[in-house]
Amino acid sequence: MKLYYKPGACSMAAHIVLNEIGQPFDLEMVDTENGTTEMGSNYRQINPNGYVPSLLTDTGVIITENPAVLQYLGDLVPEANLVPANGTIERTRLQEMLNFVSSELHKAYAPFFSGETLSPPARIKVETGIARRIGFIESKLSDGRQFLLGADFTVADAYAFVVLNWSGFIEFDLQQWPLVNDYVKRVSQRPSSLKP
Repeated sequence: MKLYYKPGACSMAAHIVLNEIGQPFDLEMVDTENGTTEMGSNYRQINPNGYVPSLLTDTGVIITENPAVLQYLGDLVPEANLVPANGTIERTRLQEMLNFVSSELHKAYAPFFSGETLSPPARIKVETGIARRIGFIESKLSDGRQFLLGADFTVADAYAFVVLNWSGFIEFDLQQWPLVNDYVKRVSQRPSSLKP
Protein backbone atom coordinates (compact mmCIF):
# COMPACT_ATOMS: atom_id res chain seq x y z
CA MET A 1 0.00 0.00 0.00
CA LYS A 2 1.03 3.56 -0.52
CA LEU A 3 -0.39 6.61 1.23
CA TYR A 4 -0.20 9.90 -0.61
CA TYR A 5 -0.02 12.56 2.09
CA LYS A 6 0.79 16.15 2.92
CA PRO A 7 2.50 16.99 6.24
CA GLY A 8 0.05 18.44 8.75
CA ALA A 9 -2.98 17.67 6.58
CA CYS A 10 -5.89 15.37 7.31
CA SER A 11 -3.99 12.53 5.62
CA MET A 12 -2.25 12.15 8.98
CA ALA A 13 -5.39 10.28 10.12
CA ALA A 14 -4.77 7.53 7.56
CA HIS A 15 -1.12 7.44 8.60
CA ILE A 16 -2.17 6.91 12.23
CA VAL A 17 -4.53 4.11 11.21
CA LEU A 18 -1.84 2.47 9.08
CA ASN A 19 0.40 2.51 12.17
CA GLU A 20 -2.45 1.03 14.24
CA ILE A 21 -3.07 -1.90 11.88
CA GLY A 22 0.60 -2.73 11.48
CA GLN A 23 0.45 -3.44 7.75
CA PRO A 24 3.44 -2.53 5.56
CA PHE A 25 3.02 0.70 3.62
CA ASP A 26 4.94 3.36 1.76
CA LEU A 27 4.49 7.10 1.97
CA GLU A 28 4.71 9.60 -0.85
CA MET A 29 4.45 13.28 -0.06
CA VAL A 30 2.28 15.47 -2.26
CA ASP A 31 2.75 19.12 -3.14
CA THR A 32 -0.93 19.98 -3.55
CA GLU A 33 -0.12 23.53 -4.65
CA ASN A 34 1.82 22.31 -7.69
CA GLY A 35 -0.04 19.02 -8.13
CA THR A 36 3.03 16.82 -7.97
CA THR A 37 4.31 14.03 -5.77
CA GLU A 38 7.80 13.86 -4.33
CA MET A 39 8.63 11.25 -7.01
CA GLY A 40 7.60 13.71 -9.74
CA SER A 41 4.22 12.20 -10.65
CA ASN A 42 1.28 14.31 -11.71
CA TYR A 43 -0.88 13.95 -8.62
CA ARG A 44 -4.10 14.82 -10.48
CA GLN A 45 -3.69 11.58 -12.40
CA ILE A 46 -3.78 9.80 -9.03
CA ASN A 47 -6.52 11.93 -7.49
CA PRO A 48 -8.32 14.33 -9.88
CA ASN A 49 -9.46 16.42 -6.90
CA GLY A 50 -5.84 17.20 -6.07
CA TYR A 51 -6.05 16.86 -2.31
CA VAL A 52 -4.97 14.22 0.17
CA PRO A 53 -5.28 11.51 1.26
CA SER A 54 -5.18 8.99 -1.53
CA LEU A 55 -4.44 5.35 -0.85
CA LEU A 56 -3.00 3.02 -3.47
CA THR A 57 -4.09 -0.45 -2.40
CA ASP A 58 -2.08 -3.63 -2.90
CA THR A 59 -4.45 -4.50 -5.76
CA GLY A 60 -3.68 -1.22 -7.57
CA VAL A 61 -6.96 0.52 -6.74
CA ILE A 62 -6.86 4.17 -5.63
CA ILE A 63 -9.17 5.19 -2.78
CA THR A 64 -9.78 8.86 -1.98
CA GLU A 65 -11.72 10.75 0.70
CA ASN A 66 -10.76 10.28 4.33
CA PRO A 67 -13.89 8.46 5.54
CA ALA A 68 -13.55 5.89 2.74
CA VAL A 69 -9.79 5.45 3.20
CA LEU A 70 -10.10 5.10 6.97
CA GLN A 71 -12.88 2.51 6.82
CA TYR A 72 -11.06 0.53 4.15
CA LEU A 73 -7.94 0.40 6.34
CA GLY A 74 -9.91 -0.52 9.44
CA ASP A 75 -11.65 -3.35 7.59
CA LEU A 76 -8.30 -4.79 6.45
CA VAL A 77 -7.48 -5.85 10.01
CA PRO A 78 -10.76 -6.53 11.84
CA GLU A 79 -8.94 -7.77 14.94
CA ALA A 80 -7.56 -4.23 15.46
CA ASN A 81 -11.15 -3.19 16.35
CA LEU A 82 -10.83 0.17 14.61
CA VAL A 83 -14.17 -0.15 12.82
CA PRO A 84 -17.34 -1.94 13.93
CA ALA A 85 -18.65 -4.69 11.69
CA ASN A 86 -20.54 -3.66 8.56
CA GLY A 87 -24.31 -3.82 8.86
CA THR A 88 -24.38 -2.96 12.56
CA ILE A 89 -25.77 0.15 14.22
CA GLU A 90 -22.27 0.67 15.63
CA ARG A 91 -20.92 0.94 12.07
CA THR A 92 -23.65 3.45 11.28
CA ARG A 93 -22.59 5.49 14.33
CA LEU A 94 -19.00 5.40 13.07
CA GLN A 95 -20.14 6.66 9.67
CA GLU A 96 -22.13 9.43 11.36
CA MET A 97 -19.05 10.55 13.25
CA LEU A 98 -16.75 10.32 10.23
CA ASN A 99 -19.18 12.41 8.22
CA PHE A 100 -19.46 14.96 11.02
CA VAL A 101 -15.69 15.28 11.26
CA SER A 102 -15.36 15.53 7.47
CA SER A 103 -18.23 17.83 6.60
CA GLU A 104 -18.54 19.92 9.75
CA LEU A 105 -15.40 19.97 11.90
CA HIS A 106 -12.81 19.76 9.11
CA LYS A 107 -14.57 22.36 6.98
CA ALA A 108 -14.92 24.71 9.97
CA TYR A 109 -11.12 24.99 10.14
CA ALA A 110 -10.71 25.41 6.36
CA PRO A 111 -10.73 29.25 6.27
CA PHE A 112 -7.52 29.26 8.29
CA PHE A 113 -5.76 27.26 5.58
CA SER A 114 -7.08 29.12 2.53
CA GLY A 115 -3.97 31.28 2.18
CA GLU A 116 -5.95 34.43 2.93
CA THR A 117 -5.64 36.50 6.09
CA LEU A 118 -8.86 36.61 8.09
CA SER A 119 -10.01 40.01 9.28
CA PRO A 120 -10.78 40.19 13.02
CA PRO A 121 -14.58 39.96 12.45
CA ALA A 122 -14.12 37.07 10.00
CA ARG A 123 -11.87 35.26 12.48
CA ILE A 124 -14.48 35.62 15.22
CA LYS A 125 -17.15 34.21 12.92
CA VAL A 126 -14.98 31.23 11.93
CA GLU A 127 -13.96 30.57 15.55
CA THR A 128 -17.63 30.64 16.57
CA GLY A 129 -18.34 27.91 14.03
CA ILE A 130 -15.39 25.85 15.24
CA ALA A 131 -16.51 26.30 18.85
CA ARG A 132 -20.01 25.03 18.07
CA ARG A 133 -18.61 21.87 16.49
CA ILE A 134 -16.14 21.29 19.30
CA GLY A 135 -19.05 21.73 21.70
CA PHE A 136 -20.76 18.80 19.98
CA ILE A 137 -17.71 16.60 20.58
CA GLU A 138 -17.55 17.79 24.20
CA SER A 139 -21.18 16.69 24.63
CA LYS A 140 -20.36 13.25 23.19
CA LEU A 141 -17.53 12.83 25.70
CA SER A 142 -19.62 14.09 28.64
CA ASP A 143 -20.93 10.60 29.47
CA GLY A 144 -17.42 9.52 30.49
CA ARG A 145 -16.43 7.71 27.30
CA GLN A 146 -12.75 7.75 26.43
CA PHE A 147 -13.25 7.93 22.67
CA LEU A 148 -15.90 9.25 20.30
CA LEU A 149 -17.85 6.01 20.06
CA GLY A 150 -17.18 4.66 23.53
CA ALA A 151 -14.37 2.75 25.20
CA ASP A 152 -12.49 1.81 22.03
CA PHE A 153 -10.30 3.93 19.74
CA THR A 154 -11.68 3.92 16.17
CA VAL A 155 -10.75 5.45 12.84
CA ALA A 156 -13.07 8.36 13.73
CA ASP A 157 -10.78 9.20 16.63
CA ALA A 158 -7.76 9.31 14.34
CA TYR A 159 -9.53 11.78 12.06
CA ALA A 160 -10.99 13.94 14.84
CA PHE A 161 -7.63 14.07 16.62
CA VAL A 162 -5.86 15.37 13.51
CA VAL A 163 -8.44 18.09 12.91
CA LEU A 164 -8.68 19.15 16.57
CA ASN A 165 -4.90 19.26 16.70
CA TRP A 166 -5.00 22.08 14.14
CA SER A 167 -6.23 24.29 16.99
CA GLY A 168 -2.63 24.68 18.10
CA PHE A 169 -1.57 25.91 14.66
CA ILE A 170 -4.26 28.58 14.57
CA GLU A 171 -3.82 29.55 18.24
CA PHE A 172 -7.32 28.45 19.20
CA ASP A 173 -7.32 27.30 22.81
CA LEU A 174 -9.15 24.04 23.58
CA GLN A 175 -9.01 24.63 27.37
CA GLN A 176 -12.63 25.80 27.46
CA TRP A 177 -13.60 22.25 26.46
CA PRO A 178 -11.82 20.21 29.14
CA LEU A 179 -13.07 16.84 27.90
CA VAL A 180 -11.97 17.57 24.33
CA ASN A 181 -8.66 18.95 25.56
CA ASP A 182 -8.02 15.76 27.57
CA TYR A 183 -9.16 13.65 24.61
CA VAL A 184 -6.65 15.28 22.26
CA LYS A 185 -3.87 14.74 24.81
CA ARG A 186 -4.93 11.10 25.30
CA VAL A 187 -4.94 10.32 21.59
CA SER A 188 -1.62 12.13 21.09
CA GLN A 189 0.00 9.64 23.48
CA ARG A 190 -0.97 6.58 21.44
CA PRO A 191 2.11 5.01 19.86
CA SER A 192 0.43 5.23 16.44
CA SER A 193 0.10 9.01 16.83
CA LEU A 194 3.71 9.44 17.89
CA LYS A 195 5.31 7.69 14.92
CA PRO A 196 6.53 9.94 12.09
